[in-house]
Amino acid sequence: MSKRVNPADPNTIPKFVEQVRKPPVARPTIGDSYYEIKIKETKHQFHPAFSRTTIWGYNGISPGPTIEAKKGKYLEVRWLNHLPKKHFLPIDHTLHGAAGNPEVRSVVHLHGANVDWESDGHPEAWYTNDYEITGPMFRRKIHTYTNHQQSATLWYHDHSMALTRLNVYAGLAGFYLLRDSQEEQLNLPKGNYEIPLMIQDRSFNEDGSLFYPDTPNPNLPVFPSIVPGFLGETITVNAKVWPYLRVEPRKYRFRILNASNRREYNFSLSNNGSFYQIGTDGGLLSNRTEISSFELLTAERMDLVIDFSKWKGECITLLNTNEAVDSHTRSVMQFRVDLPLRGEDTSEVPERLYPNLDLHEHMAHTIRHLPLSVSFDEYGRLMFMLDGKMWHDPATEKPSLDSIEVWNIINATPVAHPIHIHLVQFKILERQPFNLERFNQTGEIEFTGPAEKARIYEQGWKDTAKADAGMVTKLIMHFKEHTGNYVWHCHFLEHEDHDMMRPVRVITDAHPVAPPHKDEEPHTSRDSSDDS
Repeated sequence: MSKRVNPADPNTIPKFVEQVRKPPVARPTIGDSYYEIKIKETKHQFHPAFSRTTIWGYNGISPGPTIEAKKGKYLEVRWLNHLPKKHFLPIDHTLHGAAGNPEVRSVVHLHGANVDWESDGHPEAWYTNDYEITGPMFRRKIHTYTNHQQSATLWYHDHSMALTRLNVYAGLAGFYLLRDSQEEQLNLPKGNYEIPLMIQDRSFNEDGSLFYPDTPNPNLPVFPSIVPGFLGETITVNAKVWPYLRVEPRKYRFRILNASNRREYNFSLSNNGSFYQIGTDGGLLSNRTEISSFELLTAERMDLVIDFSKWKGECITLLNTNEAVDSHTRSVMQFRVDLPLRGEDTSEVPERLYPNLDLHEHMAHTIRHLPLSVSFDEYGRLMFMLDGKMWHDPATEKPSLDSIEVWNIINATPVAHPIHIHLVQFKILERQPFNLERFNQTGEIEFTGPAEKARIYEQGWKDTAKADAGMVTKLIMHFKEHTGNYVWHCHFLEHEDHDMMRPVRVITDAHPVAPPHKDEEPHTSRDSSDDS
């Protein structure tokens, strides 16, 4: 690294010079089920050639400590906000929930969790340092996670109204690995051979500090202003820029998370090798799947095994072949198969993994037709909307407790969106192209091609799904165990902060809705359920 490194210029940053680190496991504070985790400002070095710089981290590290939980055994976490009163990234005070509120706020969402709404990290349940000021939906200082769901790769992150894009980018994200007896019996790679990988794109200033844009247009009447989406110039893995990982010639399990603000990834290996996919967002698949590439939008996870035994001595790059890449963001990290094998690899990747518990469309009590649309705010800024509504409009998605619903996400925008629904795991039933011009004119859906099944790597349980542009994406889900105030939103963080988020109110009083006929197709953009 004799050549001068300018963190603001990716052409000068050497790749694959530091080994990626596995995040440490969180330890209980009291007993075996109570944790206190501090949210605080700290210094971090993203690359050996960079100076240490300001970030925010859970327990002062990024990613935060990995919480390991067991199915059915509850955990309590007190997320202690020790952040300063001023943010180090540009604050847009015109966003809903930002005007008149403290500049720095925090609340933690356990993404993918089946949890009571008061512990879900509602975006208006934020609080400041030492709970001096709290948001209108703040209810509890200690979050309880009952873990009533199958083993899965979950993650926790900041979810503060109008600040999520900045707080996650600052470093507030970590893994939550839920395990159960079914998974433990499978003899998958574990211990040092199971590694969570959090992937985020970032840009830097010349001094090595984090760069985040303060406006999309210098002529806007708002400054600082939110941007439509942030794409960084470098790729970090577990908060290290283009790292490497030394591995033995054996099987490794990787929990891969796209924690970027906006960037989409299409992952493959530089040697054209394959992955054994064993899980999606919501847990293990019924059967393992061998794939050569897979796509992840923000918040999506992939649980997979790579068998390095046949690649001894090789250096293999994990690539991002998504269209929106350059020569730098095409590279993610490097695997170096140069460690000696420490004993026989007795781990397995069985063909059968987990019992199949499918939902079927004929079970649905309610079908909803929910369009994604483009609009402009009062300052002339581009914004995306869910069902033509903003965050503060009254709740229209009110599923009944123990009901099964089908949501048709009608994407009438020019870009794909990762749609996340709190509380539930769902299945992607299909996607189908429609006549966008006719829909915009009349609100009617005219399908223009056959339905497409979920992609091979999307077959399992999901809590975040890609809603392709010009397609109706059909999701099925079961609302159970909990009632209360949840949300659904686009997980592009700039979109989420700019009102592409809506309330979901799960209610106890079931309303009489006849199950729709399985051959019935949506005809309008309106919600087919009762609003009661």
